Amino acid sequence: MSVPRPAGPGPTSAQLPVPGDSHRADRLRELDRRHVWHPYAALPPAMAPLLVDSAAGVRLRLADGRELVDGMSSWWAAVHGYRHPVLDAAVTDQLGRMAHVMFGGLTHEPAVRLAQTLVEITPPGLEHVFLCDSGSVSVEVAIKMGLQYQLGQGRPGRRKLATWRGGYHGDTFHPMSVCDPEGGMHHLWRGVLPAQVFVPAPPGDFAAAPDERYLAELVDAVARHADEIAAVIVEPVVQGTGGMRFHHPAYLRALREATAAHDVLLIFDEIATGFGRTGAFFAAEHAGVTPDVLCLGKALTGGYLTLAAALCTPEVAAGISAGGVLAHGPTFMGNPLACAVANASIGLLRAAVPTVGSRPVAAWQVAVRRIEAGLRDGLAPVATLPGVRDVRVLGAIGVVQLDRPVDLAAATAAAVDAGVWLRPFRDLIYTMPPYPADDDDIARIARAMAAAAVAVPR
Repeated sequence: MSVPRPAGPGPTSAQLPVPGDSHRADRLRELDRRHVWHPYAALPPAMAPLLVDSAAGVRLRLADGRELVDGMSSWWAAVHGYRHPVLDAAVTDQLGRMAHVMFGGLTHEPAVRLAQTLVEITPPGLEHVFLCDSGSVSVEVAIKMGLQYQLGQGRPGRRKLATWRGGYHGDTFHPMSVCDPEGGMHHLWRGVLPAQVFVPAPPGDFAAAPDERYLAELVDAVARHADEIAAVIVEPVVQGTGGMRFHHPAYLRALREATAAHDVLLIFDEIATGFGRTGAFFAAEHAGVTPDVLCLGKALTGGYLTLAAALCTPEVAAGISAGGVLAHGPTFMGNPLACAVANASIGLLRAAVPTVGSRPVAAWQVAVRRIEAGLRDGLAPVATLPGVRDVRVLGAIGVVQLDRPVDLAAATAAAVDAGVWLRPFRDLIYTMPPYPADDDDIARIARAMAAAAVAVPR
């Protein structure tokens, strides 16, 4: 029995040109312009997206034949680059078993092994793993954990969240409420989102001495609002999309002590910082503390499939379970394909690499140290360019901050001309390269960032 096609002007696949010809690429661009809504864009978008034909290693191959070093790891997720044989094999092998099965009432080996591994590698004390669809959903789950925990303790008045300004935690509604309410991208929703408790953004840099007055302010804010907040949520060490700012780990230790004193949960959002990006496998390790809830995503699957996780302590789990179930259950929770490739990705990161004259170290450490050194060397001259306010590097993160907003079209074009894909925003030109990027790739990325900075009109 044939299924009727919907009426409309759109072409069928048979009407599309044969792959490989220039007309096909032009047609795809036109269809994209007509029908596809890209992130953080109007319709049609102000800037047409580049058409990617394939990707391998750390390079994107465009439909016009150009190759670009991916300086973004596909929004920080593709830490191993593209078409990695181990990750490809993990997906293929799992596909031969099952692509998906519901997680309600059922379980499977990839999910169980992933949960066990996450418990092993995350800060001590996080023993329970809730697998979910995406980073934003992970934060939603963490927030529910905080709220339900306080309800279970007989504190229904603790319904707010506290955080510091300059943060970013996702695009769904409750995570948006703890993003920066003034300078963040979610100011449009002021008056719609629940009002949360904010303190100023952490001052200084990762290596700057902690500000004692600010430490006291954090402790005081938690104490003053303890009767109304269920949890404090922050991005540890690096504030990502909110401004790519780094801060001293002492502020995390102060939050840990203050929240523990008042039985307020502490949530670390490590969706961007996890899996080695900051120079520690998890940014919480810089502070030597364990949060009550930890959110993971992005690099969890090496950029292959969408998957995230919210981990919690036994105390949190017991507090929630005493009052009932955790009220969340995504359809694709614990997807076997995603869990299988996540297991393979973590295995690659943890693999031992022999070094000269010392004990073997983990593969991620070798890669991140090399990238950090390359970015420091390559970006040092950029600090002297006109209009550059600051240059900062931490782990496999490099940031150039301008004294004016970035002209996205001009900066992107300059980076592409230099053979690199970057995605600047606000006043920032930054990179989070894939870990296999070699010294030449990192040098090229640094040159592209300099070219992008120069291209922004003053």
